[in-house]
Amino acid sequence: MHPELDYTDIEILKLMQHDATLTNKELAFKLNKSIATIHERIRKLKNQGYIKKIVAILDRKKIGKSLIAFSQVLLKEHTAETLIEFEREVAKFSEVMECYQMTGAFDFILRIATSDMDTYHLFLRNRLATLPNISTVQSFFVLSETKSDTAYPL
Repeated sequence: MHPELDYTDIEILKLMQHDATLTNKELAFKLNKSIATIHERIRKLKNQGYIKKIVAILDRKKIGKSLIAFSQVLLKEHTAETLIEFEREVAKFSEVMECYQMTGAFDFILRIATSDMDTYHLFLRNRLATLPNISTVQSFFVLSETKSDTAYPL
């Protein structure tokens, strides 16, 4: 943990990771602090980059994104320029929810959300596969989801 964080900061982060809709008043009550203290702490945590953004996590199936693919991508070349260009271009695709550069047999792994297999196929053929420098794409499809957590242990 970062030395700038004390017990109160850590507890605020824990609570907000599980429910970011908690008001400053509710957080203050739970932590036995003043509303002004909580407000200032949250502002500080945002300014220091501990809180990157506050979002609503949607039910992907209810919004028509029932197919999740993890696609491993191998590039032909590995220069700094080609890696940066791939990252820049793949970040533009709304279907790509996450992109990580990896060690091992593949260069990147993407988490891709689409409505169905046909839509994924069109995405692969007409968007992802058109990027320069791609050698191989190997995809795995989620059958069931046992755990999907957004909160980091603190």
